[in-house]
Order: sequence, then C-alpha cells, then structure tokens
Amino acid sequence: MNPFVPITISFLIRKSKSELDKEYLIYIRIAMENERAEISTGRSINKDDWDNKAGKVNIKRKGAVQINKFLDVLKNKIYDHHTEMIKNDEYVTAKKLKERLLGTEENHRKLIETFEYHNAQMKNLLGITYSLGTIKKYNTALKHTKNFLQHQYKLKDIPLRQIKYSFITDFENYLKSIKKCNHNSTLKYIRNFRKIINIAIKNEWLTRDPFLKYQAKIIPVKREYLTKEELSQIENLKISIKRLDVVRDMFVFACYSGLAYIDISNLSKNNIRIGIDGNLWIIMEREKTKTPSNIPLLPKPHELIKKYSDFPGKRTEDYIFPAFSNQKLNAYLKEIVDLASIDKNLTFHIARHTFATTVTLANGVPIESISSMLGHKSIRTTQIYSKVVNEKVSKDMKKLKKKL
Repeated sequence: MNPFVPITISFLIRKSKSELDKEYLIYIRIAMENERAEISTGRSINKDDWDNKAGKVNIKRKGAVQINKFLDVLKNKIYDHHTEMIKNDEYVTAKKLKERLLGTEENHRKLIETFEYHNAQMKNLLGITYSLGTIKKYNTALKHTKNFLQHQYKLKDIPLRQIKYSFITDFENYLKSIKKCNHNSTLKYIRNFRKIINIAIKNEWLTRDPFLKYQAKIIPVKREYLTKEELSQIENLKISIKRLDVVRDMFVFACYSGLAYIDISNLSKNNIRIGIDGNLWIIMEREKTKTPSNIPLLPKPHELIKKYSDFPGKRTEDYIFPAFSNQKLNAYLKEIVDLASIDKNLTFHIARHTFATTVTLANGVPIESISSMLGHKSIRTTQIYSKVVNEKVSKDMKKLKKKL
C-alpha cells in the first residue's frame, strides 16, 4: 500500500452481544483507502455517556478523563506503528496495523524464543555438527542475554523488531561493566548474539540489521609459548608425584604433536596409523572444528605412547592417556611450572602454541604444513604464530646488535 495513503483512526461503540448487558463496547477503527480494521479496546460504557461527534466518552461522565486518556494512548500507538512500518519499508495495511497492535503478526517473533530454538537445534546436532564446547558457549551467551533483558528493560523477552543499534551497544556495556567480561570475551558473546539476529533477518522476522553500523574488533592477544630451554626443563624435570608425572607427559606429548586438550583426551590406538611415507602418524579429526589433523609422529610422543600402553586409569585400553578434566590438568601444570622454576602462567593450550612456534616454525617447517597439522581452517590463523616467531627473532637480533 502506498505509504502516503491517509490513515484515519476513530472510535465507536457497539452493543454488547449479551442481551442482559446494557453496556456498549468501545472499538477503535483503522481506515486506509477502502480497507477497515476494528479492535475492541476492552472498555465499555453506557450509550448515553458516549459523545458520537467527538468519538469520546462524554466529559461529564464519571471516569471519562481516564478512559479518554487510554483511548489516546491506543491511537498514538497505532500512529507509532504506522510510522515505524513506513520507516522500515514495510507493506502497510489496516489489517497489518491491527495485527501489529495486538502482537498477532506471523513474523511477530521474539528474541529469547528464537535464541532458545537455535540452541535446542544445536543440541540435536551434538557430535555431528557442533561440539559440546560450542554448545556451552551459546548457552552462556543466551544466559547473558536473558540477564541483560531483565537488568535493562525488566523483560523476559522482547520482539525482534524492537532490537536497534542501541540494544547492541547497551548489551556490550552491560557485559563489560556489570558482568566484568574482558573486551574479547564480550565480543565473542556479541558474535553469538549476532548469529541469532542473522537468522531473524534471513527468515524476514527482522527487516533491518541492527548491526549495520556496529564496529568492534577483537584485540590481538599475545600467544604465550615455551622456549626450547623451558620445554627442555619440563621434559627433564624429576617428578616423584605420579599424577604430576602423567600430566607432564601429556603436556610434552601436546608440545610435540600440537593436539588440543580435547583431542589428546580422545586420542586412541586407532588414531596411530601408518602414513603416506610408511611411518607412524597421528590421524584424527579435530573435535572443535571437525577438520582433519594429520601429524607425523615425532620420537618423543612415540616414546610416550609406548610408556602408557599398559598404564592403569584409562577409560578403556584403547585410549593413549588416563582421563583428566581440563581444569585439573591446568591446576597440576601450575605445580609443575613451579617445580621447574619457569615464570609463566602455564595452561595446557600453551603446548599447542609451543608446537606451532618452538618445535616447528623455529625449525624451518613451512607454515602451510603447520596449518595442516594443527587442523586450521584458514592459514591466516596459523600466521599468528609466524608473527610471534618474528617478534622473537627481532628481540634476539636487537640483543646481538648491542653485543656487536
């Protein structure tokens, strides 16, 4: 419908269907061209108290001021919806305005219900398309979104069409100031939220992208890794406590294979196979990205596989290492780093960084090969490690310049 077509909003009364009821119901009528739509206001009055000419309750009637104010609010709401629909280039009709006022539109979807539907779909694809870690991240993002809605608007849900640019910036501010999330964690939750908005746009539940002018970039984080000397210190450390000895071996294995915690936890004898060159390889699919990660087996991890072939405490005999939670591994690594007198906040993921830098890049392995072994989807992800090594080379050369 032409947005310049005049819209008329008026009020009228109709006899109640009940013969015993002498009250008349007040209706609001929306008229555009030859189309009309009527909505009951839920208010009723005596016929004699209605001013037909003014289309309002007679001012002399008790309670008239309150009812007339209510009718004005309804009229203004319809005008607001009319303006919003034109602004969003939507097709405007009297019927659509009625549906918008009553909240009965087919595309009257809400944010939380859409988010919950998305997360339920992800759960159904656990182990097929999505990992447990990814599902947990989206569940956390949903929890933050619910808490933000309650904090900012005192609402449990909100229509998708009401989400504007300010909603995103307020959400970002909430995550940083109230939930104390750091910049990068905040943007990761915003990215999860953005996926829900993109789903709404594709399904035409949302006509405009509230992210259109939103700009925020992840701040590059320094990739911590062990130097050749530090790795050697941990390898050669004499450890008498059994649990620490096992964790040290798992960490060293990761340093020479590049496997992440979840992939080492799932590593089985079936993943150790003869490769294209006739030697042993680790051949598996990364849990996180479902990409292949094929790594020639270096002497150190080969030695550790033999050491743990009949080790007790494994889930089954097929697994290479005993089961530890990631939290426990990281806690035990803090004890190990203290014993080795290394001043670094050691986590299991640092082993993967160490493989990419100290073990491979620093020894001349091409970045394309490293990217393949790490199971990266894009070589740009691997190039971060190349930058780290170049920074190290730069620092070492500066030291050499001073000596010379």
